[in-house]
Amino acid sequence: MTETTIAVTGGAVGVSRRGQGGPALVLAHYWGGSARTWDAVVERLPADRDVVRFDQRGWSSSRALPGPYGLDRLADDVIDVVEGLGLDRYVLVGHSMGGKVSQLAAARRPSGLAGVVLLAPAPPRPPATVTAESQRFLAHAYDSPETVEQALDQALTATPLDPAVREAVVRDSMAADAAACQEWPLHGIAADVTDAAGAIDVPVLVLAGEHDRVEPPQVLRDHLLPWIPHARFDVIPGVGHLLPLEAPEAVAAALEGFAADLAR
Repeated sequence: MTETTIAVTGGAVGVSRRGQGGPALVLAHYWGGSARTWDAVVERLPADRDVVRFDQRGWSSSRALPGPYGLDRLADDVIDVVEGLGLDRYVLVGHSMGGKVSQLAAARRPSGLAGVVLLAPAPPRPPATVTAESQRFLAHAYDSPETVEQALDQALTATPLDPAVREAVVRDSMAADAAACQEWPLHGIAADVTDAAGAIDVPVLVLAGEHDRVEPPQVLRDHLLPWIPHARFDVIPGVGHLLPLEAPEAVAAALEGFAADLAR
């Protein structure tokens, strides 16, 4: 594992990189997550697979980066990371909020982009369940450790997390700049980015959790696939929204299979 810093607008992000086998996997975490959300997935990937991860602007080690914290700025950061590392062939892998960010970044058709994997992604067109009332409710999900625990039990997971993992999730969810934490529920989740999704011209894999209550499989079929019709859509059985934490083995296998196919 190597650690480096990459310049982005207003400062720099710390980036962890492991392996040299391409295409590289560039991992973008969910609202409330961090680079370590991917720990169990990375552990299950081949040791030589090139993997890049970082804390998104406003979260954990990147919480001091200035706003704005909107989707376009987060997509800027992803592009800055891949360009700063000089990646010549890579896959954008985005989970939930990171999935919407990855759609925007991929739509720019950056040099070297080989494919996109979207894990329980926020769809480009928000479903009818995204209302002003639901947004206001979601904006308080990370008010305290207790509300994070409630979100985990009532919405985010369908399987029990290891206690140490659960504790880490709570810490990560609380480790945000206040404006960054509010940006997603009040604005990003409701943004319509269907034009961007329709511009993605590389292979795409979508992974959904069978029992996801945040982005159920049918929501993704109705509000994502019409704009990325060439995407492959797979459902991971028995799990909820936090795929990297609930099903790391299945996620790692899917990522490695996708990357290996692109390398052929």
